[in-house]
Amino acid sequence: MILMSNCISHSWKGRNKNVAPTPNRCSMSAGGRKPSYCTSVCCKKSYRKKHSPSNLVGMSARVGHNTDRQPELLSLFCGSGGLDYGFWCSGFKTVLALDKSVEAVDTFNLNAEHPVAQTADLARLKPDEFVALIPESANPVGLIGGPPCQGFSRGNVCADPADPRNRLPFRYADLLAAANQKYKLHFFVFENVAGLSGPKHAARFQRILKRLKAAGFNVFSSELDASNFSVPQRRCRLFIVGLNSELYPNVVFKFPTGSQGRRTVHDAISSLPEPSFFNRSLTPETIPYHPNHWTMVPKSSKFHSGNLSTGRSFKLLNWHEVSPTVAYGNREIHVHPNGQRRLSVLEAMLLQGFPTEYELTGNFSAQVTQICNAVPPPMAEAMADSVISILSLHTNTKSNEKEAGVLP
Repeated sequence: MILMSNCISHSWKGRNKNVAPTPNRCSMSAGGRKPSYCTSVCCKKSYRKKHSPSNLVGMSARVGHNTDRQPELLSLFCGSGGLDYGFWCSGFKTVLALDKSVEAVDTFNLNAEHPVAQTADLARLKPDEFVALIPESANPVGLIGGPPCQGFSRGNVCADPADPRNRLPFRYADLLAAANQKYKLHFFVFENVAGLSGPKHAARFQRILKRLKAAGFNVFSSELDASNFSVPQRRCRLFIVGLNSELYPNVVFKFPTGSQGRRTVHDAISSLPEPSFFNRSLTPETIPYHPNHWTMVPKSSKFHSGNLSTGRSFKLLNWHEVSPTVAYGNREIHVHPNGQRRLSVLEAMLLQGFPTEYELTGNFSAQVTQICNAVPPPMAEAMADSVISILSLHTNTKSNEKEAGVLP
């Protein structure tokens, strides 16, 4: 059991993670059509099978791997697994994931097919130590991850230029270089806040790109908004993608553009029952409907008077719009559209695009931190699909050249 501060801890020991709650109904749009990313359990299983392993092992073989396994990933700063989950949905398999947070690692392993996540202080982990952690049987084709971004966030008006977390992108590049030296990785995906590429951090951003290129990759960057990928939330994020400069010397990476339709707060959470309110006697097993469907008791008089402001501390969501960015400070979880309470952790998860079957571990504070730091899985999956298209194009081209006698 994880014990932190003065909040109760959620222990998932002994819980059957394969037994998911049954929603009242599928998260359909008003017209009865299934959205492109349905978050209910009834749709989640078929969604994750969209790219089954059998659809990808051929590609895995063509890029130099065994034909009986999926293309494999390394994951740095993995958090609760949002970025990895998107790649899993596209058929990849994580063989090693690292994060400093014990609760995030527990969450990752609870939801992963195999418990491959480990706690590690990546600010201190040496490149050779990182390589030594990779299983001997592994043969990864890519590395993904999003270093902590608070120092670069546009919302952090008190950002400290000397914040040690600002060095983590360079640590990412060092570990990437070590892995590429041993495994000749085909790609990497780096995620961070959009502010990293803004004027305030322009010089640092260029240094980061230089280090990533020096690791052996041609580098491409773009800002994406999660709301364009069926996520009911405005969340602009920077993605940097690298393609191995030896394997893909002339390939230009094309970033996904997303879908036309947008999902709203109503689409995501209107079908949920009322959550449980926090008390120290609650356990995951005693919270009805879903172990993360709990919230803090609404003590402020503003919840009863209806005098809710649009400020940061009491930001009221609109049923018919997308949510503002799920990034909550101390006691600043957004207010439910009914105006009577703050969102539950589960509701925040759904606004991030996680499926209902996903579960977070740790106490209430730890769960909020995990969901705020997560990459929306649908956006991650779109990135993974774009990566797959590059790998497939590359391997098919090589096969055609070999058949034509261009290659030996």
